[in-house]
Amino acid sequence: MTRKFRPVTPSQRELVLTSNDELTRVGTSKRQTVKPEKSLLVKKLRTNGRNHHGHITCRHKGGGHKRFYRIIDFKRDKESVPAKVTAIEYDPNRTAHIALLNYADGEKRYIIAPAGLKRGDEVSTGDIPPYNIGCCMRLKAMPLGSFVHNIEMVPGRGGKLVRSAGLSAQLMARSGGYVTLKMPSGEVRMINEDCRATIGTVSNAERILRVEGKAGRSRWKGIRPTTRGTAMNPVDHPHGGGEGKHNGYIPQTPWAMYTKGYRTRSKHKSNKWIVKDRRK
Repeated sequence: MTRKFRPVTPSQRELVLTSNDELTRVGTSKRQTVKPEKSLLVKKLRTNGRNHHGHITCRHKGGGHKRFYRIIDFKRDKESVPAKVTAIEYDPNRTAHIALLNYADGEKRYIIAPAGLKRGDEVSTGDIPPYNIGCCMRLKAMPLGSFVHNIEMVPGRGGKLVRSAGLSAQLMARSGGYVTLKMPSGEVRMINEDCRATIGTVSNAERILRVEGKAGRSRWKGIRPTTRGTAMNPVDHPHGGGEGKHNGYIPQTPWAMYTKGYRTRSKHKSNKWIVKDRRK
């Protein structure tokens, strides 16, 4: 669900935000959400797009509201210990919501919350049924056709793939120690069947409909303004200069690297595990 606002101010005229109805609230309050677990918070230092020399290596970053980083359990390696979902929370560092798990032995961990997971649900890690949303198991133990997320690329190293809001991959086939997955991009690839994944689709799918409405909201997120290349001088950008507005150039980055279709994947990377390219 999304929320549109009555335009009391000009910046609210186009504003569209997610309703966040699935987040856990304090008592009967409709606005106040639960506070994050302190033991799973660490300070998040800002680089503002600069490297160890102080040079900007990623443009348009800086400012923004202070944040704490929530330690997320991507490995899900606590097998045969059931856990109860204590809360569904907002995470400022990622697009998806996160779920706080309270294990039977007293340990608490955050995981990426799948859509449909609610407070009070029980999840676990193991290769035996039930195949409930939020349960984690090896790909070789999952039924074919399952929708999964937080997928490992190497067994035991933690989930690397399909972690953004609203995404899921589908388990298509299994043979020879590997499974075939259809990724959200349309790519079909093979992954070791001993890799773990979590059942379900990542939460907060309506985030793609969000409209910031004003420049200030982007500044709160730490995003600085972007200047168009056509508005620059020829010395500053390949698109710069010229008399009036013109569009006769091949799209390039400020460093003259072709964009919009030019492939930048390293030639040294293997395509051995890619069954079908996402562009085909």
